[in-house]
Amino acid sequence: MGRDAPSDIESKAQPRRCDRPMTSSVLPYSNREFRPFRKWFPWLIPSFVVVNVVVFVITMGINNCPKNSVSCLAPFLGRFSFQPFKENPLLGPSSSTLQKMGALDVSKVVHEHQAWRLITCIWLHAGVFHILANMLSLLFIGIRLEQEFGFVRIGLLYLISGFGGSLLSALFIQSSISVGASGALFGLLGSMLSELITNWTIYVNKFAALLTLIFIIIANLAVGILPHVDNFAHIGGFSSGFLLGFVFLIRPQFGWASQRSNPQYSAPSIKPKHKIYQYVLWILSLILLFVGFTVGLVMLLRGMNVNDHCSWCHYLTCVPTSKWSCKSGQMYCMSRQNGGRLNLTCQSNGKSQTYQLLNPSDSQISTLCAELCS
Repeated sequence: MGRDAPSDIESKAQPRRCDRPMTSSVLPYSNREFRPFRKWFPWLIPSFVVVNVVVFVITMGINNCPKNSVSCLAPFLGRFSFQPFKENPLLGPSSSTLQKMGALDVSKVVHEHQAWRLITCIWLHAGVFHILANMLSLLFIGIRLEQEFGFVRIGLLYLISGFGGSLLSALFIQSSISVGASGALFGLLGSMLSELITNWTIYVNKFAALLTLIFIIIANLAVGILPHVDNFAHIGGFSSGFLLGFVFLIRPQFGWASQRSNPQYSAPSIKPKHKIYQYVLWILSLILLFVGFTVGLVMLLRGMNVNDHCSWCHYLTCVPTSKWSCKSGQMYCMSRQNGGRLNLTCQSNGKSQTYQLLNPSDSQISTLCAELCS
């Protein structure tokens, strides 16, 4: 179900939230007739998928690789062709285009008061592979939840979880932009776990369902230790969704529902709608969500980098091995225009190259810099 880059430019071509969470249907009801919520027709989740696809197509059109880049992948697609594979291996637009479209850029959020990027970034994707993985996961997870709980609950859960993922990512990863719906997707996965816990009594094979769901969650979070995957967005989205599940996905007791639906149902006493522990979890979750979002926003808008206060937290999103490095040094190029020639020098590796270009755009320079430094 998985906001997914070792440099300022390269990260824009390889945004972090790009793994597809593994899911499974693990929550069988103990009584097929127990339906405290009516069965909903799922239209919101498919609509989210359509919106994401449309936004991606629009982004590719605005990117217009043939006009703004020296070379393109799949040039037969015209203005919808992809950036060079070295710049964006996910088959998508340039980092500068994603930034224009609303990618999460912490410097703009903090210094230019563009907090709306915490929401817009969850509707953007870095490439074909990225959006394909995320949308398949969204359909697999979201439709089942929308059928059970309705479009209002699941819609709010998706959006707030996405915001939570963006917020935690922005507090830890500030040297690159980020795009993707993985925070929201992990929020849906987290809500499945809290829904199982808070409605524990209505399920059969409880422990088998719990262990299966925990395994799926751990497996998906483990993918986040790979480079170019923003595990902070996953953790933030999952935590938000987990708490929101106690708020939005609470179910009445079977006895209360039976009394309401069948007046002839005999019970030794009148059953309350919810158990005490459900109310306790509901209140605690609301408090934690309010405090967490408030503190996180205050820290972010003050420009705080939490890594400065947590020396080990970076291992939550990438664990270095002999096979890969987690260093994410920014890519910058020094440029000099001499007539119809543009000279670029990459500051990270010292490489220099001259291009035959007259008045190149910022997008062209960024693309050439990414290729030179990669």
